[in-house]
Amino acid sequence: MFHDYGWWMMAGPLFWIVVIGVIVYAILNRSRHYPGGPGLPHQEETPLDILKKRYAKGEITRDQYEQMKKDLGY
Repeated sequence: MFHDYGWWMMAGPLFWIVVIGVIVYAILNRSRHYPGGPGLPHQEETPLDILKKRYAKGEITRDQYEQMKKDLGY
């Protein structure tokens, strides 16, 4: 039945399935790297996260950290 076309004719559909799969993978993988894309949800920093970073960098003292944390309601 396929002896006139050779093995490459039977591999044609498999080739297109692989090509489409690679394209879908590339689109999904790329969208994860941009905020607001359909990939993983972008999680915003909370005020407490920002405060912790400032304390860790030495921008504020421990007393300031504790007071700001209290002011934020944590």
